[in-house]
Amino acid sequence: MVSGGYLAAVRKYSRRTLRRWPMARTGAFVAGAAMLGLAASPPVRMLADSDPRGHMVQHLLIGMYAPLALVLAAPMTVLLAALPPRRARALTTVLRCSLVRVLSHPATAGLATTAGLYVLYLTPLHAASADSAILHSGVHLHFLLAGYLFAWSIVGPDPAPRRPGRPTRIAVLIVVAGAHAYVAKLLYAGAAELPPGAGYAPELVRQAAQIMYYGGDLAELLIAVVLFTAWSGRRRERSRPTNRPAVFAFSRPRRVSTVISPP
Repeated sequence: MVSGGYLAAVRKYSRRTLRRWPMARTGAFVAGAAMLGLAASPPVRMLADSDPRGHMVQHLLIGMYAPLALVLAAPMTVLLAALPPRRARALTTVLRCSLVRVLSHPATAGLATTAGLYVLYLTPLHAASADSAILHSGVHLHFLLAGYLFAWSIVGPDPAPRRPGRPTRIAVLIVVAGAHAYVAKLLYAGAAELPPGAGYAPELVRQAAQIMYYGGDLAELLIAVVLFTAWSGRRRERSRPTNRPAVFAFSRPRRVSTVISPP
């Protein structure tokens, strides 16, 4: 259903702008939606409920890999082109608000995704979420949104309001990667007691910690590759004239247009 909505927005984008939406963006969205579907599938859910290794794979899909793919699909750009002008202006106003500006800062988003890991695996939250479907869904929703905000703040093709420069984003990415690796090491070293109250076999927890460590490193490496690839591409095109879409001109809120160029 979500993929169908995105594809419908792509068709409207093409009709309104007379430009083809990049197939790579569409492929990224389909891949992200597929990863979320896999994480929510009965086999993976059953494995995640009984085995910390399955839980860790599910966490990586929901909190890191799917968000990155969805961000690279530039959903805001295609949505703003597909919406009627009045709704596009309303959405643009939301994107310019101070709350979005704070949440979309790399430091804020990085803190949200990192703190969630520490709270989940170093407190009784993991055991409590296993006994509450609402709490369990809330944990997944947190990691999905935090992962999306973090990827968007670092490499999102959809412009973010007052996004800091590349050095700041690189620094935040390094700190977050280190924090992710550290919690994996804590989980590995304290496998007999962590997560508190979960009651997993220590050897399974150690293997889950390894999945977190290497799987997280790979996801953050992918973010770094996208960041530096985009940077090198902009350097090559620096001499070309560019027209930033007015709908994303956060510093100039009076000029609004629904004609969006591909990111």
